[in-house]
Amino acid sequence: MARVPAMQAVVDVLADEGVDVAFGCPGAAILPLYEALQGSDIEHLVVRHEEGATHMADGWARTTGNVGVAIGTSGPAGTNMITGLYTAHADSIPILCITGQAASAKLHQEAFQAVDIVEIAKPVTKWAVQVKEAAQLPWIFREAFRVARSGRPGPVLIDLPIDVQKQEIEWDRSIDSRLPVSAVHPAPARVERALDLLLAAERPLILAGGGVVLGEASGPLLSVAERLGVPVGVTLMGKGSFPEDHELFAGMAGIQTSQRWANAAFLESDLVLALGARFGDRHTGDLTVYRGDRKFVHVDIEPTQLGKVFGPDLGVVSGTREFLEALLGALDGRETTRDRTWVKRLSDLKAQLPRREDFDDRPIKAPRVFKELNEFYGPETYFVTAIGLYQIWSGQFQRAQLPRHYQVCGQAGPLGWEIPAAIGVKKARPDAEVVGVVGDYSFQFLVEELAVAAQYDVGFVLVMLNNEYLGLIRQSELGYAMNYQVDIHYDDHGTDNVKIMEAYGCSGTRVADPAQIRSSLEWARKEAERTRRPVLVEIMIEREANAAMGTALDTVREFEAAG
Repeated sequence: MARVPAMQAVVDVLADEGVDVAFGCPGAAILPLYEALQGSDIEHLVVRHEEGATHMADGWARTTGNVGVAIGTSGPAGTNMITGLYTAHADSIPILCITGQAASAKLHQEAFQAVDIVEIAKPVTKWAVQVKEAAQLPWIFREAFRVARSGRPGPVLIDLPIDVQKQEIEWDRSIDSRLPVSAVHPAPARVERALDLLLAAERPLILAGGGVVLGEASGPLLSVAERLGVPVGVTLMGKGSFPEDHELFAGMAGIQTSQRWANAAFLESDLVLALGARFGDRHTGDLTVYRGDRKFVHVDIEPTQLGKVFGPDLGVVSGTREFLEALLGALDGRETTRDRTWVKRLSDLKAQLPRREDFDDRPIKAPRVFKELNEFYGPETYFVTAIGLYQIWSGQFQRAQLPRHYQVCGQAGPLGWEIPAAIGVKKARPDAEVVGVVGDYSFQFLVEELAVAAQYDVGFVLVMLNNEYLGLIRQSELGYAMNYQVDIHYDDHGTDNVKIMEAYGCSGTRVADPAQIRSSLEWARKEAERTRRPVLVEIMIEREANAAMGTALDTVREFEAAG
């Protein structure tokens, strides 16, 4: 078997695993890997901050379903990646972070930029490992992809001492292949029991979590819902897994990202079949109210998720697609006819409990922004959004019809996620329209990654809701009767975000009149296509607006009159 540079074998593995782009920042301790990348078919984008690389890999992975790759050198490069690893870990996103490291013999001597990144990363990865023997490299990388994809997906980190990178190993790419990933099928008896509970319920509800998206289960979910006539609600991470214009769509229940009618429907349900949902606290709110007298069937690919928040009446360990396909099989020979009383009730609640969005006010009210987005962009558009009032309004008002087209950093909620994530999405789907919905504060956390998009011709639109505040924290401070250190307004508009765009070679416009939103979106679309660079539509909204939220599903406070 031929001897080849160890890093050449690594690059061969990356390419064979379906990686066509990597995001990273070269440094002295990772240059042997970059030497191998130089002659490969894997495109590389030089980021301006290693956290940005992880979020780009994250956006790419959420869009493709494959493992995204971020690369950094030793020391602070790895520690800068921790937020991205945490985000991916929390949302079950498969990414691989590769870090350089000081020479093995120097690790105990406090060498320059030598840090135990493996121990630092362990709490926010599925697997973190330092390679000590060069001959292990192909196998460790193969295993990393297998671990990232298996069961509940998630991130891995591989640390590479520079002396290990520089070695040669025996390697023949022609006889190498991926390690198998096993599907997780449900126990047939539990599928039958789940079906018994569904058929016995008068007002059943299916709750589609992020596991439906990750499990590619939207198709069988629609089939099950239509065959049984059971409404489907979504969590924030499950948004897009079920078409929102379908008569069986039951909206999103929750204490922040929710609809009034969806909360009402959930509270009237008597059985919830939760698929790949983790019962996050912003969804459930007060558990006594959330659980009520209804029964719960919880399906999850990760056994330790069952009973983590509360004990379900029935737990099923399974991939969501495998469970739904088994459920469809179990329906054969069963009487599934159901009257339409419950579906009619859902329709009535939707009509009786809307939230208004057709505001013409100046300053612009946030719901109007999402009305314009819903009407302007088609279902094939990819949206990314991060954390803050704008994300809560997005969850409440924005519609999504297709899986993987609405992406949000759900549990970790790192500010600044949107710009790098949008770059990752666009690199995964170069011909698609990509839109980032951002806040004025979050925008500036990783704004330097605009330079990456400009340099590599990655065009997308950013729609900013600018209230010149830390809006969500300002609203949270209402409970403390204060408005302290959350106002970031100065001069005319605070930071001039349009000039920031221009400084990076991009473009933008500021909107203060709701009648100008549509034309500005039209301009931005054409400008992004023309320049192949990011374009900003900065919308100046009501400064001290509040989003509907509460502590329990039955105590959500509304701040605007009903529609």
